[in-house]
Amino acid sequence: MSQTVDRALSILPLLAEGPADLGQVADRLGVHKSTALRLLRTLHEHGLVYRQSDQRYRLGARLFALAQEAMENLDVREIAHPHLARLNESCGHTVHLAVYEENEVLYIDKVESRYPVRMYSRIGKPVAITVAAVAKLLLADLPEHERRAVAEKLDYPAYTARSTPDATAFLRELEQVREQGWATDLGGHEESINCVAAPIRGADGRVVAAMSVSAPNVVVTADELLTLLPLARRTADAISGEYSGRTPVKGTE
Repeated sequence: MSQTVDRALSILPLLAEGPADLGQVADRLGVHKSTALRLLRTLHEHGLVYRQSDQRYRLGARLFALAQEAMENLDVREIAHPHLARLNESCGHTVHLAVYEENEVLYIDKVESRYPVRMYSRIGKPVAITVAAVAKLLLADLPEHERRAVAEKLDYPAYTARSTPDATAFLRELEQVREQGWATDLGGHEESINCVAAPIRGADGRVVAAMSVSAPNVVVTADELLTLLPLARRTADAISGEYSGRTPVKGTE
């Protein structure tokens, strides 16, 4: 049975390359045409492959529907939280998780600092989109025309002397963030708060969320916080791997 399942599943990557006829499928699997036909018929019955009028087979619409449904039901917060908690245990600082939804960047998870001085951010609260490190990562991943459209609609409050002043500067910073793969907010929203952030990517490489480490100057300096960037990026990569299915969940290997 396991060999049959393995052969059937091996057909899907072949058809992902493009339509193939019965002979090509049989050759790829190293089986007789009758065996390949039996497997194809089973996959066809479940909507995973489709037989075209030219007698070639391609991936079926049901497969794409299942993939879309699976992606929609993935909870990045549930996957990310254990990683964020471990990062918090390691460094002691506030850790956030944020997503971009309906033209806002929202915090969807937070692990509090173990230090007495804490941030007033709240889960479900929009971030200061023109200065927040997580916002820069999420907007930097948008296609260029979307980035420009968003940037030109935003207001640019002067929270501090380090706040982003206008759309031109914002777009320039987003391009830099896009190239380097990480972002910072060094006193752009609050003079006394610094933040480093890293992206969480899905299977297609697009940024689906961003996580950050934040701390006040009275706890660590900006330079000291920047030394945590490699740890933050490793954490984001671990979340990305689990979210996209590139790495197994612990305990399921």
